[in-house]
Amino acid sequence: MSSTSQYGELLEPVIALAHQAGDAILDVYKGHYCVEQKSDDSPVTEADYAAHEVIYKGLTALTSDWPVLSEEGELADFEERSRWQRYWLVDPLDGTREFIKCNGEFTVNIALIENNKSVLGVIQVPVNRDCYFAVQGGGAFYQATGNGVESIQSRQWDGNSITIAGSRSHRMPVFCSFLEFFDDYRVLSLGSSLKSCYVAQGRADIYARFGPTSEWDTAAAQCIVEEAGGLLTDLNLNPLRYNTKDSLLNPPFFAFGDQRHDWRKFVPKKA
Repeated sequence: MSSTSQYGELLEPVIALAHQAGDAILDVYKGHYCVEQKSDDSPVTEADYAAHEVIYKGLTALTSDWPVLSEEGELADFEERSRWQRYWLVDPLDGTREFIKCNGEFTVNIALIENNKSVLGVIQVPVNRDCYFAVQGGGAFYQATGNGVESIQSRQWDGNSITIAGSRSHRMPVFCSFLEFFDDYRVLSLGSSLKSCYVAQGRADIYARFGPTSEWDTAAAQCIVEEAGGLLTDLNLNPLRYNTKDSLLNPPFFAFGDQRHDWRKFVPKKA
């Protein structure tokens, strides 16, 4: 594993930090905890806050001059954020609904954003300590617990049978309309950013998301997908960019492995 990026040296400490956050999540996962509802009606637990504390303290110690924007931290207004050239974008526990369901499909997401682009991404899976990671210009990698680091690559789609990653907890009618474009398909229902990781790893051809997500949901995955040979784009195939507006909501998007296809042909009219 090598990296031509100036940020390659940050990968090892950020991966270690993601594992620490994952362990903090598991400490809560194994016991009893309360579920609260945030202002947007999304759930939050002690595990979200515990992981946030670990990551925030770790990143602040690692790069004290770089802001940290976390789902569970204080959200700076755009007037302040617009002055940031470089910052960390974090979802301490992506897939809280899956955490509550105890299905294991939740992750720790840490991304570094520079000039509105994701240049480093780490995604850790607490239940098995698997980890996906990438840095701009250095390729994408996966490490299963107890195994060595392996390079990952998205796969090409021959236009026939297609494997589609879809949300386990946010299935929408428009997604069903998307499936109608394909005669032979298999849907992998997954939680959190694992859907994008499967695209990067060549286990799925595309992840289509038509419902609302926030920038911390996609940033780490975008770097990993791009370094694996794919793209994470809006429905017009423009790569997602970060911290460009007041709202932190993403547009509907595709994460796909094969850049040769015009995926705009598969956008439902109601998307």
